[in-house]
Amino acid sequence: MDLLRALGLSETALQFMLVNSILGLSIYLPLYTGMFSLANAGFMAIGAYVGVLTTQMLGLPLGGGLVAGMLVAGLIALPIGLPVLRLRDLYLAIATIGFGEVVNIILLNFDNFAGNIREALTGETGRFVLINGARGIRGIPKLTETWHLVLFLVIVSYFVIRLHRSRLGRAMAAVRQDEHVAANMGINTVHVKNVVFILSAMLAGAAGVFSGHLTRIITPDMAQFGQAVDILAYAVLGGTSTFVGPIVGGLVLGALPEMLRFLAQYRGVFNGLVLLLVIVYLPGGLINPAGWRSVWERLRNTRRTATGQPNA
Repeated sequence: MDLLRALGLSETALQFMLVNSILGLSIYLPLYTGMFSLANAGFMAIGAYVGVLTTQMLGLPLGGGLVAGMLVAGLIALPIGLPVLRLRDLYLAIATIGFGEVVNIILLNFDNFAGNIREALTGETGRFVLINGARGIRGIPKLTETWHLVLFLVIVSYFVIRLHRSRLGRAMAAVRQDEHVAANMGINTVHVKNVVFILSAMLAGAAGVFSGHLTRIITPDMAQFGQAVDILAYAVLGGTSTFVGPIVGGLVLGALPEMLRFLAQYRGVFNGLVLLLVIVYLPGGLINPAGWRSVWERLRNTRRTATGQPNA
């Protein structure tokens, strides 16, 4: 905690940073498999709403909401992934962005839709309010604690390590390298991609549950394109050569706005500048030894040139 205060961070800021890290891991899995999916914002919103409704309406603890949010996100990912994952690259990104916008629209109009169904089935009229449209759900009790996030992140990290060493993990790497070759080798690429898509959705749903019980308010805006870009930025900044990269990226991008409060309205500009510099000079992300070696060699050669020494 002393280190956090020295960096100008509060415990709440640390909690948001840890949520970002979970989101970074959620997008790491499809990227590791060669899938450019931007559906995580939509699954995050689904997890947040389901988790909050579970704890609010059923009176279950945070663990119950977490399980419910992850299960529902995973179940929705199954029918979505079957047709969508046949697309590749930019087309897959566009389709998954569209999924997020569909989730946003459904959440905005859910009360009207559910009210019409209730009237058709029971004949009851009158206003039906469950998630309150664009206003979202407010006054959510703050149930998320730092140790919840740390424990969940450790468990997921251990799971990812074991996954890489498993048969499924090797199949994921093969699909990323060349999907056609992987299929010719007997790997069921459709099955692998769908399993990864479901796991990614469940992690994003878990992050949504934690976030909803941390911010104390959730709105349909969680599923919009801007949130999807933020999640992708965690992986881009940290790098995807190892699962540690998105974790670090989420921590850094979560900490920067708090540490740069003195810049006021220019914080966003500085964040963008940091991300741009990393993309240009460290295209593999912050956690990429090869990238750092390249930068070091470039700086050393520049110094030798400036001093008149021959380059190595």
